[in-house]
Amino acid sequence: MKILVTGGAGFIGSNFVRRTLEDAYPGLEGADVVVLDALTYSGNLANLAPVAGSSRYSFVHGDIRDAALLERLFPGLDAVVHFAAESHVDRSVLDSSIFVETNVLGTQRLLDTALRHGVGRFVHVSTDEVYGSIAEGSWDEERALEPNSPYSASKAASDLLARSYHRTHGLNVSITRCSNNYGPYHFPEKVIPLFVTNLLDDLHVPLYGEGLNIRDWLHVDDHTRAIALVLAGGRAGEIYNIGGGTELTNRELTQLLLDAAGKDWSSVDRAPDRKGHDLRYSVDINKIQAELGYRPEVPFEQGLADVIEWYRQNRAWWEPLKARAALD
Repeated sequence: MKILVTGGAGFIGSNFVRRTLEDAYPGLEGADVVVLDALTYSGNLANLAPVAGSSRYSFVHGDIRDAALLERLFPGLDAVVHFAAESHVDRSVLDSSIFVETNVLGTQRLLDTALRHGVGRFVHVSTDEVYGSIAEGSWDEERALEPNSPYSASKAASDLLARSYHRTHGLNVSITRCSNNYGPYHFPEKVIPLFVTNLLDDLHVPLYGEGLNIRDWLHVDDHTRAIALVLAGGRAGEIYNIGGGTELTNRELTQLLLDAAGKDWSSVDRAPDRKGHDLRYSVDINKIQAELGYRPEVPFEQGLADVIEWYRQNRAWWEPLKARAALD
């Protein structure tokens, strides 16, 4: 099998690539992996260093909007796993144009090229943010889409495009929607790595509003294992929610991180709440459990402790990223 992984130098995509090349996923053993990544601010070849020497791995520096490049890459592919996306909500609030161009136009060009070349399998990786916000209960896959930020709106549009290519053209597309990920190699603009790295350097951390927004936390290993299950056995045209089963308010998460770093609330700066900030996300994972046997396996307490230790031990990975971000 030959798999194209878009955005494979990013946090989640690189985890999928590393695990696939380690033959961690039943049904994908021995697969060749081609990574396509534009290496924007969050793409990082260091994320792929552990597998860079594999004879089954190749890297292409390029943009998913580049139709000519896609035409050269797609012959001989068996599957596409599409992670590539602009994903930072705050950046989308400031300027949504690149989110529409990458997340919508880029996805459309991938789908068109996959259809033209007869690619047998396409997994489109999305987010629970497309559902909007839910006060109680959990969303199943039939929930109407009500995105509240330009980022989530662009992802919802790409989901609908992917679904339409199955309905209209019969392309074998499945869509996954995950809750908030955490794990190693997570770009330090996101809440857990930002807080951990700031606290390690005795810096303050920002907390939006009262910190009452609730998120379900999913370890990246559980997420990419679920994606592999969908790639190997998911039904065409179907959507699969992927969750971790640990709901915390941002305030509760902050307390855990402060405790782990030996800090107190004097290290926390209050920040005005973000525009369109969803109060709570929660996905129902009964479908992927029943159909594909998925269960989250990484306990949050252990996963968080492991992640904190990873950042302690890998300053050489994250310090240059934070220094570069400070200059942008």
